[in-house]
Amino acid sequence: MGNFRGYAAIQGRGTVALPAELRKKYRLDEPGAQLEITERNDGVIELRPTLPVPVDEIWFWNEGHQAAEREAEADVEAGRHTTFDNAESFLAHLDTLASGPSEAVE
Repeated sequence: MGNFRGYAAIQGRGTVALPAELRKKYRLDEPGAQLEITERNDGVIELRPTLPVPVDEIWFWNEGHQAAEREAEADVEAGRHTTFDNAESFLAHLDTLASGPSEAVE
């Protein structure tokens, strides 16, 4: 994944500006983004990007998905949902829905 090689200048008070390419790639321009710093025994300083939400879960928090979550919550609160007693009845209902709207039973 990583093939960037470059330098970052250390400014006053130890501030380091990361190249824009890396900030964008690792979403470090998002609010709450941080770098984990590890000093190794061999003198290497490692920087690992971290976000308040793990990267593999960030899809859940994008605005489009959150809008869908709010819509689903509103449907549940308004009673627009179906409850099933077991997996078989759930799968049978899915088959009915897949066969077309004229055969769907609510």
